[in-house]
Amino acid sequence: MTEAIRVENLTFYYEGEVKPALKNINLSINEGEYVIITGPSGSGKSTLCRTFNGLIPHFYKGKMEGEVYVKGLRVKEHSVRELSKIVGMVFQEPENQVLTLSVKDEIAFGLENLGYPPNVIEDRIEHVLDVMGIKHLKNKVIFELSGGELQKVIVASILAMNPDILVFDEPTSNMDPKSALDFLKYTVKINKEYGKTVIIVEHRLDYIISYASKIVVLNDGEIVAIGNPRKVLMEDILEDIGISIPQIPLLFKKLKRLLPCCETPLTIEEALSLLGRVIAEGSYRGT
Repeated sequence: MTEAIRVENLTFYYEGEVKPALKNINLSINEGEYVIITGPSGSGKSTLCRTFNGLIPHFYKGKMEGEVYVKGLRVKEHSVRELSKIVGMVFQEPENQVLTLSVKDEIAFGLENLGYPPNVIEDRIEHVLDVMGIKHLKNKVIFELSGGELQKVIVASILAMNPDILVFDEPTSNMDPKSALDFLKYTVKINKEYGKTVIIVEHRLDYIISYASKIVVLNDGEIVAIGNPRKVLMEDILEDIGISIPQIPLLFKKLKRLLPCCETPLTIEEALSLLGRVIAEGSYRGT
């Protein structure tokens, strides 16, 4: 597989700080992956994401040791403007990313700056509105939108630029559960149907864990667990640092001594299938 992002021995100190925000991070993300980054507040999740499009070291100043490569480009040697053509970023506060007053203008803004002809811009607008399920918002003004709708518009404006990689930094932090679930479905759609590499910082693991190819767990600036979610969710370190494990894997973990076989189920459907097989085969350990 082709690497989308590679991080090598990365340590970063924000300017004026003596404690590193990131310590000896090593990470490889392949094209087309759906990767979850999680961890307690202040563990370095946002800092790591900022290195993917060059905000670190070009905007957030400090001491950076090690290397970050995006599609083979050394981040230290390329500007945020260059890297943003490859990596689209969606932040916690969508209103901080808004540049215009209307939905249509917001999506068109970046394309106009790059000199695309009007017919191409209009086609792109229609396409991304359809992808994000917000065609009905096309002629709305920004201040009429809900938080979830505005976040979808921000994603649409980034998708219009056709980046290979999308990074979502806690995009649902200000959404109610229903809006969050609806929004997260679109991050999966972008990955599964359109082949984009998706990296998402998220604590609502129940909603998306079954779609992830990899989960990265940070604590105090270090990676403390990484790999296939079915294995990582069984590690005690997650509960030790306060990560909320999704209900189905958590139940399986508690039953593990009775179920010596099998992969960790991530969904209700997988759990029911597993329990059905175990009962049929009599392969559980009685007390």
